[in-house]
Amino acid sequence: MMAAERVVLVGFGPVGARFAEQLLPEVRAERIALTVVGLEPVDAYNRVLVADYAVGHTDLETMTVASSGELAGAGVVVRLGTGVTAIDRAGRTVQLATGEEFPYDRLVLATGARANVPTLDGVQKIRRDSRTLEKYGSTLLSGDDPLPAGVTVLRDLADADTVRGVVRDAKRIVVLGAGVLGLEIALAAAREGAEVCVVHHGPVPMPRNLDRGGGTVLAAALRRAGVTVIGQSRAEAIGFRTDGDDATPHFGFLTTADGKKIPGDLLLLSCGVSARTDLAILAGLRVGAGIVVGRDLRSWSDDAVYAIGDCAQVLEPTEELRLQKVLPGTPSGLIGPGWAQADWLAERFADEVRGRVAEAAPPAERVPIVMLKAEGVDVVAAGDVAGEPWDEEPPRCQGHDPGRRSVAQWADPEHGRYVKMVTRGGVLEAFVCVGMPRTAAELAMLFERRSELPSDRSILLRLDGPDSATASASDVFAPTATVCWCNGVTVAAIEESVASGSTTVACVGKDTRAGTGCGGCKRRIGELLSRFADPQEVPVAG
Repeated sequence: MMAAERVVLVGFGPVGARFAEQLLPEVRAERIALTVVGLEPVDAYNRVLVADYAVGHTDLETMTVASSGELAGAGVVVRLGTGVTAIDRAGRTVQLATGEEFPYDRLVLATGARANVPTLDGVQKIRRDSRTLEKYGSTLLSGDDPLPAGVTVLRDLADADTVRGVVRDAKRIVVLGAGVLGLEIALAAAREGAEVCVVHHGPVPMPRNLDRGGGTVLAAALRRAGVTVIGQSRAEAIGFRTDGDDATPHFGFLTTADGKKIPGDLLLLSCGVSARTDLAILAGLRVGAGIVVGRDLRSWSDDAVYAIGDCAQVLEPTEELRLQKVLPGTPSGLIGPGWAQADWLAERFADEVRGRVAEAAPPAERVPIVMLKAEGVDVVAAGDVAGEPWDEEPPRCQGHDPGRRSVAQWADPEHGRYVKMVTRGGVLEAFVCVGMPRTAAELAMLFERRSELPSDRSILLRLDGPDSATASASDVFAPTATVCWCNGVTVAAIEESVASGSTTVACVGKDTRAGTGCGGCKRRIGELLSRFADPQEVPVAG
């Protein structure tokens, strides 16, 4: 019998855990010897739900996506609470902080991302270039940038516990940044009684995803939900205070370039994330915005090294790109594409150790659908929505013209509703939908399928109106309609799960994985439960 292929996985977040679980049949059959190394001392959990955990809307058991005990029981070597300090590519070994050394035939990096720390007077920001890493690597690899008392990010359980204490005591939180995560935690904390202020330097919240109209309607919805919004204010510095006998300086206020002084008990930095590439830089791998890999997820620099998830920057290598100092693109930053990468790479490894020809193509990079998950505030967007209905598109001089671009827009700011649809040749290529969840679900399905919109766009607007039962342009309850974008779960799969005995959203999630990613589809799963459940039973939303 041939020796088992030695695979070392660095990173036990949701993407790494998915990869490990998908390899278990090969581990049990002793075709693959898998070693998993995770920096946190706990089982893998869904980081997308950390904001919900911080305000008490979910617990660790619900967030957990993989059990280290189950992996170990299947024969996986698991090391948690420690990290890899060095990769010896020539000898194909990894060195752990514990002093252990593990050989590999294939190395998979799923190191994820860390929260960005903006440039602020009063906050230390560490450079992570090759020179600094070579000098301080052992220290920098084991943690993130140190933050002053009263300043935090929101990436892990420890961060969430810091936020939870402030929310529990109904204190004041200043959120710096108006991206999806910052707004989700702001809305959830305000709902639980905390005083919340969001500060951002853009013209509207979620500026990467929304246009001026959608962002303006969202800002009004935030204020109605009890969140103070201060836009177009660039943060410059933080001020400190001391309390009673505690001489430790603690965050007291944020100052901005336009002279504002915003007090608070906690400053929550929500300024985006960057791939964790420190280990790859020290190992001499090609790094851009992430660890650079081809569509087959294999490193440009080493055929034995792969990367998946938030740390992977997927670019098909060409001679021209190899010569460029700055590479285009970034990691996707979303859990759905990361899971697709984990599934595909595990299947590829399984095919190869079994001597089979791999048939499935690598997962294609798709334009993501972005959802803001908050009770009473619904936002869904995809693609470039910068165009306006009255813009004149410049004529195309050469090449195939796929059709004229058209922009349809509808706004009802008084009631917090806004829709913009950008089509080309009648096919939806971008959209924004605020305050209209059923319309958003329909548009997301049409966008995913690249379907043509009805010539009368107003039909879609009626989905959130009283005559919604007959307004749908396509059947959102069709068996092939996607419900969970993160896991690719269809209506048919959920109907089958309900028929097999699932009576709650949580049960459906355990059975199909629907709703276990970003969580934005849970309301839709609840609707399907009501539609498919036995009339004698009442489905539970938990």
